[in-house]
Amino acid sequence: MFVTPGYAQETAPAEGGAHGESVEGGAHTEQAEGHGGSFPPFDSSTYPSQLLWLAITFGLFYLFLKKVVLPRVGGILEDRSTRISGDLDEAARMKAEADAAVAAYEQELAEAKAKANAIGQEAHEASKAKADAERKKVEASLAEKLAAAESKIAGIKAKAMGEVGSIAEDTSAAIIEQLTGGKVDKAALSAAVKSVRG
Repeated sequence: MFVTPGYAQETAPAEGGAHGESVEGGAHTEQAEGHGGSFPPFDSSTYPSQLLWLAITFGLFYLFLKKVVLPRVGGILEDRSTRISGDLDEAARMKAEADAAVAAYEQELAEAKAKANAIGQEAHEASKAKADAERKKVEASLAEKLAAAESKIAGIKAKAMGEVGSIAEDTSAAIIEQLTGGKVDKAALSAAVKSVRG
């Protein structure tokens, strides 16, 4: 048969009678004795043992921290400090190397610029000297040609001037012959032209 707790409580006193009442009362008495005291940590009679165990536990915890935890934390902090200082030293060294490389690059760049300027100046001066030499050579050649042309012109002029007298004599003789119809004395005509040219 199916029995629920409510049914069991209802039927238990009927079956047990006075015996059931005594049993039930005994259970209530045991429960009252078990729960009748105060909470053990708040019971003043247990304070000495609680303080003793608190001191033992705190001492063990202190020893555990001192011997195990703090050395590990100190070692970790020291390792980190050493690593950080090493990294800072490495960074400072690398910065110094980079600065030295930049300074060397700038010096090489300045030297290259100076060399390029010097080469450009030398090339400019060389081309200028070459152009001056070529110009002087051309000027000398032109001066020689000009002198030759002037001497040739002077020769032609002298020759022409030398022939002017004979041309004047021939022309004068032809004009006189045309005007007078007779022959002209060449010696007298030559002397007259020479006196006019004077």
